[in-house]
Amino acid sequence: MTAATTAPVLISPEQAGSNQIETVLWVKHWTPFLFSFGITRPASFRFRSGEFVMIGLPGEGGGKSILRAYSVASPSFAEELEFYSIKVAEGPLTSRLQKIKPGDQVLLGKKPTGTLVLDALTPGKRLFLIGTGTGLAPWLSVARDPDAYSAYEKIVVCHGVREVAELAYRDLFTKDIFDDPLVGDQARDQLVYYPSVTREAFERQGRITTLIENGQIFRDLGIEASQFDARYDRVMLCGSMAMIKDTAALLETHGMKEGSNAEPGDFVLERAFVG
Repeated sequence: MTAATTAPVLISPEQAGSNQIETVLWVKHWTPFLFSFGITRPASFRFRSGEFVMIGLPGEGGGKSILRAYSVASPSFAEELEFYSIKVAEGPLTSRLQKIKPGDQVLLGKKPTGTLVLDALTPGKRLFLIGTGTGLAPWLSVARDPDAYSAYEKIVVCHGVREVAELAYRDLFTKDIFDDPLVGDQARDQLVYYPSVTREAFERQGRITTLIENGQIFRDLGIEASQFDARYDRVMLCGSMAMIKDTAALLETHGMKEGSNAEPGDFVLERAFVG
């Protein structure tokens, strides 16, 4: 889920009081259009890796506050909460949010939720985490969760972007995660980072959906089958609506069933945010 996939929610000052007020710890600007930030985590805040929560800013001049759904990019055990966002110049929330700095305050919802979680999938061998743009956010959480490595033999993080500079967190998946005290050893053996770029020269060019349809992704990964196998593969989808719809349709043609918290399946997407 990205910062732009859901409509902003306006709430009154009274309603804003029901949210938690947290402090910005750090901000990292990746490109003129992408940034990440970390905030303090209240002791009572619990979530499953891959879930989302409402994030916002207090209303200016005592006016209404604006909140929007953001996937939590940090793993469920982290001491702080991390988020990954686009910047929209005229966006009702991100036009202000992109200007935050350490020490500023943000609103944090109390009830994280979502279906991009391990619990919504049936057991399998390979887990494909497919995201475009800031749809990478929930995979930053899932890929740093020890439970993911216990549940799957191989975890493939697919990140599709337009330009090379948009491959945020590339160093995390190619270097830093291997030094992680909790999952470093498992990631070294089980994690595969699979980036692709559409508008610039890169070692792997093309849309994720194209690389799946023509079988290139499976050849690159050394998988004999030229398509997903419902017996072994499990898939999570997040990012552009077009990618999610196209990939979900493709998965269904391969006999794979969409899952949910109530009824786990072979693949999941955030149904509440795909119209």
